[in-house]
Amino acid sequence: MNDYNHPAARYYQEVSEQCIHYLSIDGVIFGFHQNQLKVLLLRWKGTNEWSLPGGFIRKIESVDLAAQRIMQERTGLDALYLQQFHVFGEAERYNQEETWGKINLPLQNVNWSARTISIGYYALVEYSRVVPAPDFLTEECRWWNVEAIPALLFDHNHIIQVALQSLRKQLNDQPISHLLPETFTIPELQRLYETILGSTLDARNFYKKIMASDRLERLSERRAGTPHKAPFLYRFKSDNFTTE
Repeated sequence: MNDYNHPAARYYQEVSEQCIHYLSIDGVIFGFHQNQLKVLLLRWKGTNEWSLPGGFIRKIESVDLAAQRIMQERTGLDALYLQQFHVFGEAERYNQEETWGKINLPLQNVNWSARTISIGYYALVEYSRVVPAPDFLTEECRWWNVEAIPALLFDHNHIIQVALQSLRKQLNDQPISHLLPETFTIPELQRLYETILGSTLDARNFYKKIMASDRLERLSERRAGTPHKAPFLYRFKSDNFTTE
């Protein structure tokens, strides 16, 4: 039965009127915590179905501003580092009937397009600063380890894989300082690289490369509470860190 007064139906009708049709934004928000690369996911109301944060572009805003707005609403952060990484425009991205059935929304009479092209953005954020917040259609927003992401709605597993591949390819050109607290040790920085790349790095070679980049500043403080000799703390001299 169709429910025109259902909040979700009213919401999608407003989106249909106020936003650009056929075009959406999907966001992959990366964080790093306890030596794990994490992604922020949303659980839809009344289900155990998860998806990436996303939204639509208002007719009065640019694509980049729409991406900032959508990501800010989920993280609570005022300023985010965002990178547009891919456009997902396959003719059949996923089974729409099956997907909408899983989230049980009354959209039969909503004026909505049969096909939507999505612009993918990824964000690099400092885990401890994020305050995860669900959106209108979801009731939970939380971090998942990249290695343990469940089967997601839409084509969002594929989007995460493409985002991760893009981050790996551009790793030396990305300000990965956004993923770390202000101060960190060289082993912690190496672990971040290893987690993103999915491979183990030689500690001695990594240290030489990092120090040769002249992008780090060693502090006088050491990391307290470690089982071995306390390592020195470092911080980035700038956000434009590269190991090349």
